[in-house]
Amino acid sequence: MTTLIENGATVLFQGDSITDAGRMYDDGNSLGSGYAMMAASWFSALYPERNVRFLNRGISGNRAKDLEVRWQKDCLDLKPAWVLLMIGVNDTWRTFDANDPTTTEAYEKSCRNILMAVRNKLKAKLVLVEPFVLPFPEDRKAWRSDLDQRIGVIGKLAKEFDALLVPMDRIFAEAAKIRGPAFWTADGVHPTPAGHALIAQSWLKVVRAV
Repeated sequence: MTTLIENGATVLFQGDSITDAGRMYDDGNSLGSGYAMMAASWFSALYPERNVRFLNRGISGNRAKDLEVRWQKDCLDLKPAWVLLMIGVNDTWRTFDANDPTTTEAYEKSCRNILMAVRNKLKAKLVLVEPFVLPFPEDRKAWRSDLDQRIGVIGKLAKEFDALLVPMDRIFAEAAKIRGPAFWTADGVHPTPAGHALIAQSWLKVVRAV
């Protein structure tokens, strides 16, 4: 199978703590220890001749509105050919732990502004990854109705912007039937090493690298 990612391309991973995964902010090439590092490593081992550069600009705690504020510096100025975007679980989480909700409409507006900037200024290819939550601990079940709306937004925007979609919420739900949620995430959100590997594997499949 031939990957969709071109020789010499720059691939940018963007999002919140799931993407951040402990990357060093003072090192522009740091990928952290999560799915971004795993995806880049596997891709590079499979396609060493492609000379693809991988960047991670995820920041822990970010919501869609935070990405919108830093999008020029942390995306457009980097001129990536591919952008992976996974954002939204903190927009839900802050509703429940800080009484600081983000409406679905505001979330969609920020995401659309981000994607329009990519389309109009970069013409980069987009990969949208669904935000996800697993029912571990039990109180995460209360998040479902709120997060489902954001997942719906990502699906709609993927069609609108002709983006590749990684249905990560469904993928994790199916994986949790094989081995329970605690195997895949430490708290329903932050992946274990196996969870990060599942995200990396899912991205590789979407870009036809495996």
